[in-house]
Amino acid sequence: MSQQEMFDKKLIDFSNEDWVSKKLKHPKRTINVGTLFSGIGAIEYSFKRLNLKSNIVFACDNDKFCKETYFANYKIDEKDWYEDVTSFNAKKYKYKVDLLVGGSPCQSFSMVGKRLGLEDTRGTLFYDFARIVDETKPRVFIFENVQGLVNHDKGNTFKVIKDVLEDLGYDIHYKLLNGKDYGIPQNRTRIFILGFRKKTDFKFPKPIELNTLMKDFLEDSIESKYFLKEKGVKFVTSSKNFKKRYTQINGEIALCQKANQQFNWHGDFVFEEFSKHSKFDEFVFNVEEVEEKYYLSKKVKDYVLSSGTKNFKTSTKTDLDVARPLLTTMHKMHRAGVDNYITYPRGKIRKLTPRECLRLMGFRDDFKIVVSDTQMYRQAGNSIIVDVLIALLKEMDITLYGRN
Repeated sequence: MSQQEMFDKKLIDFSNEDWVSKKLKHPKRTINVGTLFSGIGAIEYSFKRLNLKSNIVFACDNDKFCKETYFANYKIDEKDWYEDVTSFNAKKYKYKVDLLVGGSPCQSFSMVGKRLGLEDTRGTLFYDFARIVDETKPRVFIFENVQGLVNHDKGNTFKVIKDVLEDLGYDIHYKLLNGKDYGIPQNRTRIFILGFRKKTDFKFPKPIELNTLMKDFLEDSIESKYFLKEKGVKFVTSSKNFKKRYTQINGEIALCQKANQQFNWHGDFVFEEFSKHSKFDEFVFNVEEVEEKYYLSKKVKDYVLSSGTKNFKTSTKTDLDVARPLLTTMHKMHRAGVDNYITYPRGKIRKLTPRECLRLMGFRDDFKIVVSDTQMYRQAGNSIIVDVLIALLKEMDITLYGRN
């Protein structure tokens, strides 16, 4: 069994869950998709995971590195890629988009007592998202943003967003959804606003049992460049950062990925233990920061832990629950069977690899990485969790909005 097959086998069990086991009514239909602030195409990859046909009508992002990743993984004509959402005139796509997806940065809006619709949001990137909804008239749209949007500017920002989208004639549904409730062990809460051109009784997908841990998404073989040096280890393991939940090591559920977490030592880290003959021996040290002088040399260690001879029996054990009596000669010599010894795991702390970050966003290993690690970390941290989008698409049955 290949590593990919083993990885897939560890993913969530879809049995006995309403939206998970739901059969799509028109699986052969094609869904026309448009995306703004497209990133690495989370919604596009969702259709791939669902084995549904989709046609990318347009995509838009001002990051040239995102464009490299996007074009390496999806089929799109150059003429349908836009770099500046503020100058993107989408009127030619009117009624040609079934699903529009995007999530713009949101500044607070001026609340002056007048309800001016789109005019209230002019000068913000949300204005362009709403404007393109109005110009294209998609059957459904999904607007995703950070959790803080709900309370931003004492709730005024969210109120304007909701009012504007309703003024465009859409039936609006919204809810905070966390990736760990939809099959991905990452504590990532985002607000999802769905708009339907026609009235609907849509209900958000119910959370499902999480059957995987972060360790299930880790790679088997890791390059040495991902391991932290001493300065990084001290920062990551400081009590201050653990207390504030800036960092964690070997967590079961990953912290929320951020675009810059891998470069300021925030986020998730893994402690790798290495065998005696590990190829990483030259990079190994002990996290406990015990000075080298307190470790036994190989010669002394072999003597201390030896099984003894016919005339000299030893029963040395390490890591005792109750220490042996301390001897005044202990600092001068090590007497097998008498002194106290403790062991430390041989290993090193590392950050997540770009591939692991992608896995924790719902992208499988067939997703092509064509940019630097620096850019891939940013792109993964800015994406939407694919599995949450899959839950939404299945719950609404996106095929109802597709084309024959």
